[in-house]
Amino acid sequence: MSEQLPEPPDDGHPILAGVGALVGVTLAVGLILGGVAVAGAKVVGIGDDGDSSGATSERSLYVPRPERTPKETSPQITLAPGDSTASSSPTQRPTRSESPRTQITLSAGSTSVGSMDRLDLTGVYAGGEGAILRVERYAGGSWQDFGVTFSVSDEMFQTYVQTGVLGVNKFRVVDTDSGLESNEVRVTVG
Repeated sequence: MSEQLPEPPDDGHPILAGVGALVGVTLAVGLILGGVAVAGAKVVGIGDDGDSSGATSERSLYVPRPERTPKETSPQITLAPGDSTASSSPTQRPTRSESPRTQITLSAGSTSVGSMDRLDLTGVYAGGEGAILRVERYAGGSWQDFGVTFSVSDEMFQTYVQTGVLGVNKFRVVDTDSGLESNEVRVTVG
């Protein structure tokens, strides 16, 4: 007689059972983390419709309009034109004839350049914030448009020109709206 061996217990498919358990745990953790994220967003105010806080989705940042500084205030440090030392006396003010509001000061980066080399032009236009300036060159007995325009930012400006006209060249800048002219700068080309 042959003896029969006992059959091992039927465990099913252990790999499928492990994968199923893993999927179940992942879903449970995902739901918990999702609930925490939604609750945190409500606390912080992300996704709020704006009814409770008064804020709207159209305006998320308020920036006030700039205002001019009252004329009664004066700078704590002033630099005289052409002077590199600071004066701590706030009572020094320009006279009417030196009024910085009606003055464009132009400087050239060099007094001589080679033909078609870059010549940097920089300057200050106090009170000219946002103004459009045009470069002019003196030629043929009159000032002529040089074809370069640029804007004033923080009451300062910078641009460059290139010319192949040899000899002494005179440049200036002119405010395209008011017609106010800067001083002229002389540069030797060649």
